[in-house]
Amino acid sequence: MTTPPAQSESILEVRDLVKHYPLTQGILIKKQIGAVRAVDGVSFGLRQGETLGIVGESGCGKSTVAKMLVSLEKPTAGQILYKGEDVTKLSDRALKAVRRNIQMVFQDPYTSLNPRMTVGDIIGEPYDIHPEVAPKGSRRARVQELLDVVGLNPEYINRYPHQFSGGQRQRIGIARGLALRPEIIVADEPVSALDVSVQAQVVNLLERLQDEFGLSYAFIAHDLSVVRHISDRVAVMYLGRIVELGTDVQIYDHATHPYTQALLSAVPVPDPEAREGRERILLAGDVPSPANPPSGCRFRTRCWKAQERCAQEVPLLVVPPHLEGVGGPAEHPSACFFAEDMSATEE
Repeated sequence: MTTPPAQSESILEVRDLVKHYPLTQGILIKKQIGAVRAVDGVSFGLRQGETLGIVGESGCGKSTVAKMLVSLEKPTAGQILYKGEDVTKLSDRALKAVRRNIQMVFQDPYTSLNPRMTVGDIIGEPYDIHPEVAPKGSRRARVQELLDVVGLNPEYINRYPHQFSGGQRQRIGIARGLALRPEIIVADEPVSALDVSVQAQVVNLLERLQDEFGLSYAFIAHDLSVVRHISDRVAVMYLGRIVELGTDVQIYDHATHPYTQALLSAVPVPDPEAREGRERILLAGDVPSPANPPSGCRFRTRCWKAQERCAQEVPLLVVPPHLEGVGGPAEHPSACFFAEDMSATEE
């Protein structure tokens, strides 16, 4: 993990990002009867050279956020500012230049690579769209250089994806993401489909590349152990919203939101003695439907701290008033009226 300078400004800023998918009925005449609120007011910043981990259960909206960051999905509302410019309002020509600087590494290395294309064609395909980055005469050498950078033999340039293991395929996907020399990489669960031993190799590769090229990562995952290893800051999502945001120490050692605390209590602990002394938090019920989320706090239907206020008011992602001024890692944004640093109560 490489901690960026504290004074660095956000290279990418997300403000009140919303993505709703309409629900319709009817065959000839379609009528909208509702909407799936996949992302419902998400805000965060990404600094130069930083890794921001975005975590949460399946269906919380983190992958939808990733797709909007690289313009694969168009937001329903909100802003995505790259170096102060709102990319959601750019023309196709202007957006093309921005997309060169914000690239994506996909989750499944088995489906994200075209089986009919050679590795050289897959990694070199971005140059067809942005020929100014690598003229035709230098493309083969550039692709071989990228293979070497991600730890693969440059002589593999004419091989096909089926000739590689899952970890090697993901390295090819990373090489493709690096082809245009971007400033930001959006990694959507890049190691979830890999074996544990291979996950560590790919994460170490991502960290090395960040140091080498000064990359900023938006790292989406559900594995909290992986996120802690690579992230400088962590955003915890639940049902389309960020419920807690802080540094890795603030989130993992001083979580204040009940949902974050429940997630952390489920992380496997290899030490038997430490495991016996830890309280496991079991949540009641299932995650509500994003088409019909609860009023007020969306986590209240599963929260052991929920009170009447939680059903009537939406908690904002701010430092809770009763934690302002306490100092230390407990003082960080948390969307909970009753946020509490559990580590402080255990001491």
